[in-house]
Amino acid sequence: MEMLASHTTLGLGGPARDFAEAVTAEQLVSLIAEADMNGVPTLVLGGGSNVVIGDDGFDGLVVKVATEGVTVSRDGEQVLLTVEAGQDWDPLVARAVAEGWSGIECMSGIPGLVGSTPIQNVGAYGQEVAQTIRCVRAYDRLTRQVVDLEARQCGFSYRDSAFKRDLSRHVVLAVTYALDVSDMSGPVAYQELAGRLGVELGAQVSLGLAREAVLGLRRGKGMVFDPAADPDSRSAGSFFTNPILTAEEAGELAGRAPGHPRWDLPDGRVKVPAAWLIEQAGFPKGYERGPVRISTKHTLALTNPAGAATAAELLGLAAEVRDGVREKFGVTLVNEPVLVGCSLAE
Repeated sequence: MEMLASHTTLGLGGPARDFAEAVTAEQLVSLIAEADMNGVPTLVLGGGSNVVIGDDGFDGLVVKVATEGVTVSRDGEQVLLTVEAGQDWDPLVARAVAEGWSGIECMSGIPGLVGSTPIQNVGAYGQEVAQTIRCVRAYDRLTRQVVDLEARQCGFSYRDSAFKRDLSRHVVLAVTYALDVSDMSGPVAYQELAGRLGVELGAQVSLGLAREAVLGLRRGKGMVFDPAADPDSRSAGSFFTNPILTAEEAGELAGRAPGHPRWDLPDGRVKVPAAWLIEQAGFPKGYERGPVRISTKHTLALTNPAGAATAAELLGLAAEVRDGVREKFGVTLVNEPVLVGCSLAE
């Protein structure tokens, strides 16, 4: 019996009834299609870096994606990278930086596999994969066909996509990214990164400098997965997304917390840093609840530092934080990791 805790960065998750590893896209499609025909529940598992699996595990087939491969081609001033879903993300970023391919350098150090990047619309420090994805190849479980979806068909929004809104329909097989052929980063769009680099917002730096600065920032927050050296990295990254409020909601928050940090968006909505809300609601770095705690380095990460907690205990802490923020500020935080066989109870 395969314990799923060993396949997640949180170190949480009970047993899988059945477990298989797919090393080719064809094998991945075959496993899913056969399970669907037989009415077997399936869970497609990548790097396990953005998922919380319940203590009872998964009563069905868990398919571990282990496909690898990168195909490179040119399209004018851009390079196209078609990458298999099971490829590790950060080594791909490292290769892009080394080769002089610009567009994903600020997403250095993010754990997980390529296949998860369009699902979550993964992003960090002012970049997100929606800015570079040309198309996604996926198995459509409804039509039982392999399809190529252009970026406009993927429904990308902040840490969201059509894939995430209906996790049961598509299985990502490969992703094609269009990157600029340049040794320089995209314009630095995140103040914290600009400060680390000592440049103004909008400036460009070498790809290597951008990657080094991002990795430094992430290590300082326990966001580079290395549980032996850093117990705080035994997490699912940021557990809550930054809330995006309507103008009316933002006005209500301003009444409760005058002068709070905010980012005004072009459509009139307002993004608020979840980390600030959490800390101001009385949950500092290192806040503990039994064997789980908020990271000692970064308020957004909920951790299983000793590897001895249960999913129920972690979700108990998450609910406590969410409810505390809602009570103080009237803002309901939303979890970023996908919850499997468990829920964040009201």
